[in-house]
Formats: sequence, structure tokens, C-alpha cells
Amino acid sequence: MDDDWQADLERWLAPYLEGLGNKTRRRMCPAYIAGLIGPGDCKSIQPMAARSDTISYDRLHHFIGAGLWDSVPLEATLWSQADELVGGDGAWLIIDDTALPKKGKASVGVAPQYATALGKNANCQTLVSVTLASGEVPLMLSLRLFLPESWTSDTARMDKAGVPVPLQEYRTKPEIAIEEIDRIIAAGVRFGCVLADAGYGLSAPFRQALSARNLCWAVGIPRHQKVYPADVQLIFPVAGRGRPRVRHVPNVKSIATHAMLEGAKWRQVSWRKGTKGRLTARFAAMRARFADGAPQRIGSAGAQHMPGEEAWLVGEHRSNGERKYDLSNLPGDTPIKALAGAIKARWVCEQEHQQLKEELGLDHFEGRSWTGLHRHALMSMMAYTFLQSRRLAQAGRKKKKPRAASPTHLASSAPGDP
Repeated sequence: MDDDWQADLERWLAPYLEGLGNKTRRRMCPAYIAGLIGPGDCKSIQPMAARSDTISYDRLHHFIGAGLWDSVPLEATLWSQADELVGGDGAWLIIDDTALPKKGKASVGVAPQYATALGKNANCQTLVSVTLASGEVPLMLSLRLFLPESWTSDTARMDKAGVPVPLQEYRTKPEIAIEEIDRIIAAGVRFGCVLADAGYGLSAPFRQALSARNLCWAVGIPRHQKVYPADVQLIFPVAGRGRPRVRHVPNVKSIATHAMLEGAKWRQVSWRKGTKGRLTARFAAMRARFADGAPQRIGSAGAQHMPGEEAWLVGEHRSNGERKYDLSNLPGDTPIKALAGAIKARWVCEQEHQQLKEELGLDHFEGRSWTGLHRHALMSMMAYTFLQSRRLAQAGRKKKKPRAASPTHLASSAPGDP
């Protein structure tokens, strides 16, 4: 990155600073973001202040942890800029979560819980993330803390950490994701399809909420997810004795996803070009109705979920032997290459999480409060969007000469492959 990036940052932040009002806050915001972008391995407040000749630790700490300012105008500006950069009918809205490992138990939301990045249970905070992406360019729109029941069952603990009263009720990660999607839709952000991994896709209420909002979606599911054939019929079973049956039942049983696809036609599909050539895997796709309707007793099978919405059932066999499964309500005439492209588009979110942590200090925040954590996350997202906007501008100019060295990998290199 060239030496005038800080001057560019000041200009780029102008619409954000209008929403801060106070002169001191308008100085602290650029200083904080410059600290996240600039050199140094640790991006918590104390070392960032130590590297600055003009900003004190106390002022930076007050700005993030205790200052009386509303993040909503800054968030609205971030979403507007993201929409301008990558929004549109071809954009993806990617739902995921990321873990911030933490010691102790005083930091808001920290608890022993499963951390996807670590692949195991760990003491951490979990943030539900929403990313707007086009092609290989992701922009983070939202990071919202998930509160485990060990927190939501302890009002005094939440009050001490400053959790807003309306957000103290327990919400699952899929419920938080839907709330954030609603806010993003209300703000006018443009996207074509919602993507999520199996941590969200296994939730029938999550899928149903997306469909109820007339959104296209493609989500991962576990291999044991029950589905029905697309041509399943609802019939009145013949009663052997007693009263005639008054409820329809499916004429076939639901079966696990992996079993449904065993006899399907698998084919090699390439979804895009990577740095080492075309990216390919074997895919199979068929229409099915997933078993997420109302539960009903069906003969000797006991309580079973009735057939729900018809959708695409997609299987993927990777070269390393791993098998993955997805559901999607994309139109029935969608080619398998397009289905594969939608499913594989989620990977940019994982790299985005890694860059936010390793290069912009997302997981370096040492405060304990709800407000401080979410403001730090917002500053990290603003820093990321600034760097992506510079990168897109540089790509648009199609400079032939090599770019100068950058203080961050993000600003000077193209995304890698999954």
C-alpha cells in the first residue's frame, strides 16, 4: 500500500464522521481505524495508542468503550458503500459465525462453546456474521454477538456487561441471522441469494423464514437430514378398524439425504477458475421435498415430519473423499453448474474472517462490554471495506506496474482458493 493511504482514509471516512458529530469523536474514529490497518501484531487499544504520537490510550478507550455515540449512522454508511461496491442481483448474502477465543468468564458472551475455526469446544465469544459478496470480493456488513444460555439466564451478569435489555432474551444463531437479514433488507442492500453452512441450514425455521421473505437460498445440511422424493403424494390411509383417517399422510417414507442421492447421476463440475487451474468436484442434484413440515403420527413409523417445500438436493464428492450436502430453493431449471457455483461461493467468507482477525485485529479486543466489542467489530469492518475499496479501485485502473508493499496482505493480493 502506498504511503498516502492515511490521507485516502481521512477522505473515505468523511461520510462516517458526519454521523459522529462531536469533534473529538471525529478524531478518534480515523485514529482507531488507522491503528487497525497500520503495522503491529497486536491491535488492542493500548498498543495502538502506544504506536501513535497524537492519540492517548484514555481517549481511544473512551471512544470505543464508553463514549455516547450511536453506531447506527455509521452502520448505514457502511451498508450503503458495500452495496455500491458489490451489491446487485448477482451478489451473495453469506451467513456464518466466527469464534473469538477468550480467557476467563467476564467478557460479554464468553463461554465454553463449539468454535468452528478451532474444530472443537473452547472458551470463546461467537459472532454471527453477515457478508455481502460478489465474485471473490466479500464485504462484512454485520457482526452480532451470540449469547449462550449461561448468559441469558443471568440478568445481573448481562447488566454488568452492558447488554441492551431488548437483546437479553435468548436467541439462537439462526434467529439472530434472520434479524440481521431483515435490517439489511430494510436498508435497501441488494443481493440475489442467501448462503449458509449446515450450522444454519439444518434449522427448518431458518429455511422457512428465508422462503417466507421470498428470498432465494442455498444452505448446507447434515447427511442425515430427512427428505422425500419430489413426487411424494399425500393420501388418506385405509383404516383397518375404527374411525376413517382424517389426515393425509405421505405415500412413502422420508429417507436420509445421503441415501436419497446414492442412486443419483454424479458428474464432474467446474464452478470457477482458481490460481492453480479450474476448480472441480463431482456433483449430483435432484429435486426433493425436505421433511420439515408439521410432525404427524404415520402408522407404525410414529411421529414423522410431513413433506415441506420442494427444492434442489445437491451432493458434492470432493477429491479428498469428503462428502457434503446442500439444499436450495433456486428455480427448478437452474443448471447444476450454477448450483455448484452458489454452494461454493461461501468460501470467501472464511477467508474474510481470517483476514479480519489476522490483519485487522478483530479478535484482539480486550474490553468486556457489549458496546465496546460491537464498536470494535464495526471499526474492523470499516477498515476492511476501506481496503477492499482501494483494491477494487486499483484493479479498475489496471495498472501494469507492480504495486508497492502493503502493511496488510489484504490490500495487495487477490483472494486465494478454498
